[in-house]
Order: sequence, then C-alpha cells, then structure tokens
Amino acid sequence: MQTLKKPRFFIKQSNTAGQVPGKLIFVGEQKQEKVFIELIAYNEKDYVETSLTSIEEAFQYKEKFKNVWINIDGLHDTKLINNIGALFSIHTLLLEDIVHTGQIPRVDIEENYIFTVIKMLSLSKHTHELNAEQISMFLTKDFLLTFQEKDGDVFEPVRDRIRNNKGRVRKFGLTYLKYSLLDNIVDNYNFLMEIFGANVEELEDKILLQPNKRILKEINRNKIELNFFRKAIRPAKEAILSFKHFKTDLINKEEQLFFNDLNDSSQRAHDSVESYKNMLSEQLIVYSTNVNNRLNDIMKILTIFSAVFIPITFIAGIYGTNFEYIPELKAKNGYFIMWGFIIAIALTMLGYFKYKKWF
Repeated sequence: MQTLKKPRFFIKQSNTAGQVPGKLIFVGEQKQEKVFIELIAYNEKDYVETSLTSIEEAFQYKEKFKNVWINIDGLHDTKLINNIGALFSIHTLLLEDIVHTGQIPRVDIEENYIFTVIKMLSLSKHTHELNAEQISMFLTKDFLLTFQEKDGDVFEPVRDRIRNNKGRVRKFGLTYLKYSLLDNIVDNYNFLMEIFGANVEELEDKILLQPNKRILKEINRNKIELNFFRKAIRPAKEAILSFKHFKTDLINKEEQLFFNDLNDSSQRAHDSVESYKNMLSEQLIVYSTNVNNRLNDIMKILTIFSAVFIPITFIAGIYGTNFEYIPELKAKNGYFIMWGFIIAIALTMLGYFKYKKWF
C-alpha cells in the first residue's frame, strides 16, 4: 500500500475546535522528545553560554549581564510554556500562538514587548523538499525569548559573533540581537531561493531539448516547492514591514535603520519568489508548446507519407482488380512502366512538399 505524505501546507487543528481561547494545546508535530533551554547572557566585556534545567535559573544572570537570550527547543511541554508565560508576563493568547505551530507570520508591537512569529525554512537532504519550522520571539527590555519546534537553526553565525565578540552584537542591546536573528532567517530565504532558482533555470535548456514526462514532473515539483516558499515568505515580508510603521521605545533610531534594511532583504526574497513563479508558468507554456509542435511534426510526416501512398495505392488497386481484359496486363514491360509511374508520382509529390516547405 502506498503511504501518504504528511501535509506540509496545513496543520491539523481539529483538537483545538471548541476549546476555550487561551488554553494551551500543542498543535503540530512533536519533533523531539525533550525540551531544551539554552541561555546566552552577555555584555560588551563578557558572556556566558549554558543550558538551564529550569527557567527560573535565567533570572540570576540578569544581575551580571545586560543582555539575556533564552532559547527553548521544543514546544510540546505546555506546562513549561505556561510557566514561562507566568514568569515573563506573556499573555495567554500569545502563549497559545507559540504552541500552535500553524500560525501565520506576524509582529505584535506593544509598549513593553515585541512579539514575532516567523517561519524558518530548511532543505531536506533526503527528499530535497522544503521544511518550515515556526520561530516565536518575545522581546522585552530585559530578555529575549525564542521558541523553536526542535533543536537546530540558522542562528549559529549570531552565536559565533557573541562568543568571539565580532561585529556589533555585544555592543548593542537585545533589539539588535532580535534583528540579527531575523536577518539570518531572511538571509536563509534568499540562500534557498538561489538554490531553487538554479534548478528552475537549469530546466530551460532541458525543456527545449528533451520535453518528456520527467521534465514535466520536475516543473510540477518546482511549482509545489515555490508555493511552499510563498506561504512562508509572503506573510513574513508583511510582518517585517510592521517594524517600519510601528513606533516603540524598544527600538531606537539607529536600530530602526537595521530593521529597514531587513525589510529590503525580505522584499528581495519576495521578488525572487514572484520572478520564479512567472518563470515556471512560462516554462509550462513552453513545454506544452514544444510537445504540441513535436506532435504536429509527427502528424505532418505521417500526413505526407499518407498523401504519397494514396496515388500509389490507387495505381496498385487498378492493377489488382479481377477483370480478365485489362490492356496493360499483356504489355511486356507493363510491370516496370507501373513502377516508373509510382516512383515518378512519389518523387514529384515529395519535391512539391519540399518546395512548399511543408517539411
């Protein structure tokens, strides 16, 4: 029996139907067994990176370090998420969005916090399909909390800059850290789009040279992956644009410039999606046209052969009739004369077709 693939575009939500708003129910696929809490606390001169056994331990680092980043891998432990919400004054509706992995990317900017939901994309090494993971970020003036579905992300370059005091990240605050994390997610969009775009452009020559079912399957697979791209990138672009319109004390003028640049990067990813969407549509048209042209060429050749053999069949039919008295039957060279007529007619018709450029 053929096993059905797990749906990637929509997440089953039947277990939340009729529930009280704000009740924490994990929605999605549990991608790891245990929940891990990682902490990076830093200032311009020093930093510490450690794992926490309980979320309460995070507060002791705030006494020494200005910036504290807490990353939670695994969202299925709703008791822990609820505890985090109580300690950091996160509204229950936001907690519900965190454990509901089918959320649309968005940004909520309030006076004392910025809440962001965005999709982080990755490419499967085995199936070469795109996978999406929901990342939720809750920023206050004292803490940045990030919630991931599983271990592994695109944030390692940011961690490396914190460890080695590279760039601005240790000199700036948590808002800049949040920008850096979002920037890595969006940069990864553009990186994956480059890989995807190379595959799409590679199909151009193949469509013209060998339009077969395998090429058609490849075009359709690319269209599915592109729709998956659009589902993540399009709302992400709109969400990131929110940083440009909302004003908050958590983002100063200098940091606002970085978010404006982030908006440009997301726009570039979105434009790439639209460009490749048009390219795939054109490829499908070219494929269909090419296949139809090849079919027309085949029909043209068959028609030409049919047209040539119709008079030949007519001549052969006359000499195949069952009449006793046919004048040419007793001619000594009648057989060769008949073949002469057949060859002359065939060559004349082929020459005429060639002159008309019908083949």
